[in-house]
Amino acid sequence: MAYKNASSTYKETKVRTAGQGQLIVMLYDEAVKQLTKALELLTLDNNDKKDPARIELINKAVMKAEEIITELTVSLDFEQGGEISKNLFSLYTWFNRELVEANISHDTGRIQAVKDMLSDLRNTWSTIASKIPAEQQNREAVGLNIAG
Repeated sequence: MAYKNASSTYKETKVRTAGQGQLIVMLYDEAVKQLTKALELLTLDNNDKKDPARIELINKAVMKAEEIITELTVSLDFEQGGEISKNLFSLYTWFNRELVEANISHDTGRIQAVKDMLSDLRNTWSTIASKIPAEQQNREAVGLNIAG
């Protein structure tokens, strides 16, 4: 129990002290993690007898990724981000549409495609975040406003 509390406290501190770019990377990390989980469960479901409990876990993992993408979408700052924000908006909208369809049909190809693109975006944001000091990240949004 103490380990769980320490882990939770560590994660909360990490989020509170992260720069804006680091927070974006964390969101991408979690979305990729959830889609990886969904793909693993779908593979089990395709290889074994379909398990209703597994179907619920797949649904939850895909929906969690959708929620993260929605959070990234509403955080876009179109005034500062200009064309980049518009392009990300279109991409995030497409991601969520693909995930809704993939969740209904259990289409691993669609989930994998979104996961791969999210991984690419994550790597790009990670590179950007590593080049900008944390103090500056908290002041400059680079097209995203994650303040809520």
